[in-house]
Amino acid sequence: MSNHNIESRVGDLLEPIIQNLGYILYDVQYIKEGKDFYLRVTIDKPEGISIEDCETVNGAINEPLDETDCIKESYFLEVSSPEIERILRKESHFEKQIGNKIQIKLFKSVEKKKELEGILKSFDDEFLELEIEGKITKIERNNVALAKTVCDVF
Repeated sequence: MSNHNIESRVGDLLEPIIQNLGYILYDVQYIKEGKDFYLRVTIDKPEGISIEDCETVNGAINEPLDETDCIKESYFLEVSSPEIERILRKESHFEKQIGNKIQIKLFKSVEKKKELEGILKSFDDEFLELEIEGKITKIERNNVALAKTVCDVF
C-alpha cells in the first residue's frame, strides 16, 4: 500500500475520533526517515494546541490504530500542532489560504526561480495562481515540491 493510501485510510479512521475530542485533524503524514517509519498526526483547534492536547489525542488513537492494523511496518506515532508556517497539502489547506501570502518550492525552475512567494489567487487540480509583485504567475501543481503559509512578523 502506498504512503498516500495509508495516510488516507488513517485519516478516515482518526478524523471522527479526533473531532469527538473537540479537535480538528489538520493532516496525516506517513514517511520513512532513514530506517524508521513515522506516522505524524497534526491536530488543531481555534485557541491553539497544548502538549496536554497532544497527549489526549495520542491516548485516544493508539488503540484504534493497533486494532485496524492498516500499517504493517513498525512506526513511531507523533501527535503535534501545525507550525506557525503551515504546510499546505490538502485542498482545504489551499482553500483557506486564497488571498493570503504563501511560499512554494518547485521541482523545476519557473522564471529562473525554484522558490516563489506571493498571494494565492486560485488553485485547481492542475495549477496554482500566485500574484507576485502585481503579476499573476501560473504554476503546475505537479511541479510544487512544498507549499506553506508565510508568517510576516514585521
